[in-house]
Amino acid sequence: MASSRQIGDKGETAAADFLEAEGYRVMDRNYHFEHHELDLVCFDPAANEGRGELVFVEVKTRSSLGFGAPEEAVDAEKQQNLAEVARAYLYERHLEGAPARFDVVTVLLQNNKPPEIAHHPNAFLP
Repeated sequence: MASSRQIGDKGETAAADFLEAEGYRVMDRNYHFEHHELDLVCFDPAANEGRGELVFVEVKTRSSLGFGAPEEAVDAEKQQNLAEVARAYLYERHLEGAPARFDVVTVLLQNNKPPEIAHHPNAFLP
């Protein structure tokens, strides 16, 4: 049986592959600030009328729906933590004021089937 970390890593890889196939460019994975993390930082070149924008992506992976839908885990506290880490990322990279948004990608991994991936653009506002 796979550990939670292994499941999470597999989900992040599936999400990154999915987003790249949709035209996104993955810029960073697992960016840490204090005790929090951004799973993926991407660039969506088609957004913002073709000028592009940064996309902070929270990936939620589950091997079953026994604990509810994966996106339900992105609650108000998690959103606040993600916004804090995103501000640190923008500051550190000298990108303050750059157009950015928060997406959630859910990945359901069940019984050696292909992953079921759902992309939720603009999932929340900080």
